[in-house]
Amino acid sequence: MKRVLIANRGEIALRIVRACRRRGVQSIAVYSDADENSPHVWAADEAVRIGPAAASRSYLDGGTILEVAKAMRCDALHPGYGFLSERAAFAADCVAAGIAFVGPPARVIELMGDKAEARRTALKHGVPIVPGSEDAFLDAAAAAVVAKSVGFPILLKARAGGGGRGMRVAKEPDAFVAAFAQATAEAEAAFGDGAVYLERFIGRIRHVEVQVFGDTHGRVTHLLERDCSVQRRHQKLIEEGPSPVLDEPTRQAICTAAAKLASAIGYVGAGTVEFIYDTESGAFYFIEMNTRIQVEHPVTEMLTDTDLVAEQLGVAAGEPLSFPDRPFEASGHSIELRINAEDPARNFMPSPGRLTCWRPPAMPGVRIDSHAYRGYEIPPFYDSLIGKLIVHGEDRAACISRAKEALDCFEVAGVATTIPFLQRVLAAPAFVSAKVDTRWVETEFADA
Repeated sequence: MKRVLIANRGEIALRIVRACRRRGVQSIAVYSDADENSPHVWAADEAVRIGPAAASRSYLDGGTILEVAKAMRCDALHPGYGFLSERAAFAADCVAAGIAFVGPPARVIELMGDKAEARRTALKHGVPIVPGSEDAFLDAAAAAVVAKSVGFPILLKARAGGGGRGMRVAKEPDAFVAAFAQATAEAEAAFGDGAVYLERFIGRIRHVEVQVFGDTHGRVTHLLERDCSVQRRHQKLIEEGPSPVLDEPTRQAICTAAAKLASAIGYVGAGTVEFIYDTESGAFYFIEMNTRIQVEHPVTEMLTDTDLVAEQLGVAAGEPLSFPDRPFEASGHSIELRINAEDPARNFMPSPGRLTCWRPPAMPGVRIDSHAYRGYEIPPFYDSLIGKLIVHGEDRAACISRAKEALDCFEVAGVATTIPFLQRVLAAPAFVSAKVDTRWVETEFADA
């Protein structure tokens, strides 16, 4: 592997550039008109404009991106997260063009991208799943029949995609048809696939995900878990590891189940097996698998002293995993806080504009992953993430203390950010005592 095209933007594109440098390979960036002044363009060895600001005409234009990769003589393509990262057809097109796709095989992306099929696969291999439908539905009447057999309340989830889009809860049969219409319409608009499947809705849950990694030589392993329970409307705000609520037998069981599933499907590269954890019963259930690197991968890197993105490149080049042939043990505790250009005082409305000040904290145990800088113009066309603050400490209490100090020292001006809200979350007694669930933000903070 000598030349890697980075089919993404923002902080993850810059992160991939750094991994390429670490491995001594050349990086080729692509950018839209809105991103011509983004640092990943300057940092890469070469950069190519791919289109106007709209993602549909730039970062989602797989045909153009693949043509650029071929024209620039790239032998690999890293999709990052979002955009084309979980498009099975695009992964297949890369391979057909003789370009290594830095991710799992297209068949695995397709298998895990269909959430109903992913559930069946998990069940087949002995991984517990939430009671629900075997198939996804486009017809409300047919879905309503199955919903009655599963039992209410019912969670409706889009077959394709994620991020909370195409997701609704029907607490009773009378509310099902309206919830179904809303979920299918949103899923169709977001993913081009309106089908939804059904799950029993469990009230107080935590969101726990396991980082898995496989190579082309048949080895699959896990790198422990992350807890992503602090969410707002299904969008993650804070991630941490290890999970503060799992006992050791449950931790081993959930990580083993994730690695077992990944091995059974022939997984290659970085992936995340996601579970919900019922805080009342102590049971965990598979919900989906993300076949890409996650936004929150730095938490795992801090806990395990690894470079997951560099490891992705090595695996794509045909190398065996470089990880020791023994279970990982977490080193201390790590927390990631997402810094978004959003205004918490205005219902988290996006806040694009020019950064007149950007001075992240510089202190031991603190890492900043960001593409922002003073004078940077945050475009309104993409997601609002402008940086990630990742902290590490000897234990969770020390980690929270360090995160508070880092946020207090974080100087940002010109746009509204989520920093003030994150400060409120870190100070909340329920967060400090790890007594939150995935709906806690919306119930605890009425303005969220």
